[in-house]
Amino acid sequence: MEIVFVVAIAENGVIGAGNAIPWRLKSDMARFKALTIGKPVIMGRRTFESLPRRPLPGRTNIVITRDAAYRAAGAIVTTSAVDADAVARGDALRRSVTEVAVIGGAEIFRQWLDRADRLEITEVHARPDGDTHFDIDKAEWDEVARIRHPAGPDDSADFSYVTYRRRRGH
Repeated sequence: MEIVFVVAIAENGVIGAGNAIPWRLKSDMARFKALTIGKPVIMGRRTFESLPRRPLPGRTNIVITRDAAYRAAGAIVTTSAVDADAVARGDALRRSVTEVAVIGGAEIFRQWLDRADRLEITEVHARPDGDTHFDIDKAEWDEVARIRHPAGPDDSADFSYVTYRRRRGH
């Protein structure tokens, strides 16, 4: 079972500003859907609440929060990464898929980074202000694919799709 991070990161490491994404990349939405559809997706409460359409359709939405009383219609709520992992793995087995997608936010990425096998990054060619960051330690990851795209009509920046695999021995 592979743990795959799906995240858009600006050139300066910014992934968010005020619990929102500080760019618009409509072109990236189709890739995000393709990478996550039919799979369990793990996210934090604030990420879940920031989704324009929740729960994400066609995916098992697993929300991690410290608030044991929190409820999210259409999602499975857990209070630990261990519980979320068990739910996600069980769901992946039922769905006959080999991946679990982790989609944010920053605290969830920090909790799961040691378990991640692959990073599917949308590298946003911009340097926006933001309060949430994600940095890739290049000593632990090998870049295995990169495709650059110009901004489309509904995009605020050029971007690249970059895939990283964890280096062996890490």
